[in-house]
Amino acid sequence: MIGNKLQDLQNRKEKIMEGGGQKRVEKQHGNGKMTARERINLLMDQGSFVEIDAFVQHRCNQLGMENTQAPAEGVVTGYGTVNGRLVYIYAQDFTVLGGSLGEMHAKKICKVLDMAMKVGAPVVGINDSGGARIQEGVDALSGYGQIFYRNTIASGVVPQISVIMGPCAGGAVYSPAITDFVFMVDKTSQMFITGPQVIKTVTGEEVTSEDLGGAMTHNRISGVAHFMSPDENQCVEDIKTLLSFLPSNNMETPPVFDTADDINRAEEALNEIVPDNPNKPYDMKEVIRLIVDNGEFFEVQAYYALNMITGFARLNGRSIGIIANQPKVLAGCLDINASDKAGRFIRTCDAFNIPVLNMVDVPGFLPGTNQEYGGIIRHGAKMLYAYSEATVPKVTLVTRKAYGGAYLAMCSKDLGADVVLAWPSAEIAVMGPEGAANIIFRKDIEGSDNPVATRQAKIDQYKDSFANPYIAASRGFVDDVIVPSGTRQRIISAFDMLLGKRETRPAKKHGNLPV
Repeated sequence: MIGNKLQDLQNRKEKIMEGGGQKRVEKQHGNGKMTARERINLLMDQGSFVEIDAFVQHRCNQLGMENTQAPAEGVVTGYGTVNGRLVYIYAQDFTVLGGSLGEMHAKKICKVLDMAMKVGAPVVGINDSGGARIQEGVDALSGYGQIFYRNTIASGVVPQISVIMGPCAGGAVYSPAITDFVFMVDKTSQMFITGPQVIKTVTGEEVTSEDLGGAMTHNRISGVAHFMSPDENQCVEDIKTLLSFLPSNNMETPPVFDTADDINRAEEALNEIVPDNPNKPYDMKEVIRLIVDNGEFFEVQAYYALNMITGFARLNGRSIGIIANQPKVLAGCLDINASDKAGRFIRTCDAFNIPVLNMVDVPGFLPGTNQEYGGIIRHGAKMLYAYSEATVPKVTLVTRKAYGGAYLAMCSKDLGADVVLAWPSAEIAVMGPEGAANIIFRKDIEGSDNPVATRQAKIDQYKDSFANPYIAASRGFVDDVIVPSGTRQRIISAFDMLLGKRETRPAKKHGNLPV
């Protein structure tokens, strides 16, 4: 008797493991995509994945569904380890009814999210679905709503990573949008609210799925996605790298790694990296690489708002988040997209106890009617809000320009920076010398016999008096002016000193973020 039951169990599990069948699996492979189970096995440590709810079935008995089998209900769920750390996962199975989401499909995902919150572990969700299961009607829509709700409740509690490895359309896109990080694969991932056919019918626009919602579109133009990989294998490796910088939950700190990189390593190249000409650009990413452990920098949103750099690195083996102006793009000005990018990243770091390093070379906010009409005031306020709200250790390094409101927006002492360091090349002032001279010395210039020479003399006078870090240092807004080559040691020292930082905010339901 028991032998028959064991055989029955084995037969049932084998049927579930087959997914939508060999033909559909081959089609999935033919499209350059792995199956749900292949993706999970690639991400998880070998042999660690434990599947849950494999026997769950749908309850729909309308529109032909009463005779339709959906192995594992079109989504594989469970838990396992990634580099030895517990991670929960769900992966939609496109070989089963196109990975469409129905009532029980959603309940499986919700169970994983609930369990992750209970035990404090990250969640990775792999999206590959044709959307809501039309046959299940409002039950399918309810399923989406339940997932969105849990994404929101889990936000800031456990890291949530969404991976788009196929279509993700309609209401389905809002789950990834709520989560912390979105990965996409070039040429095989798409996200959009309404597809090309609907757009053509309603607005007359003609656009391909790739142009409308492909990986490059959402990484470069919309900013919806954070990472783009050339293929699914590299995408999984990138997910593992990201997880290594994050804690398992908001009550823990990120894992600490041994490093052979000397904390006192001096980099003479930093003494020469800022050009003498204040209008000449340089690459802030090179500054970052020379400072961080082993020169390794894991950039977040590398294709979006290129005037702002965000990403993770390590100093003395400890995770830090880096927010930096990029002088090579728009002179490092802050604009709408850069403000959104930085504000979001600051809040992510703060939620998960990741200290923040701010690297400043910013001449101001980008001027223009497009920026003003687009709401640069509201968007710029997100950065001010995020920095002021953040309680993690915050260290600011001014390498060159730090003018006006942008100086404040890049985490000045007044916005809660714990330590502010500056290079001798730093210029901390209300505005640049040229603009300041035009305003302050306007009458002298206009009344001069040689306005051009007088203007230049006044600019030079302003530079000598104010275009340096020493006025700010004399007021205590800069803690020290340092030799650039010793930056690594000083920043590591600052973060080590701040390890025990404890800071609280007034009790309230929540603040009113200027979204």
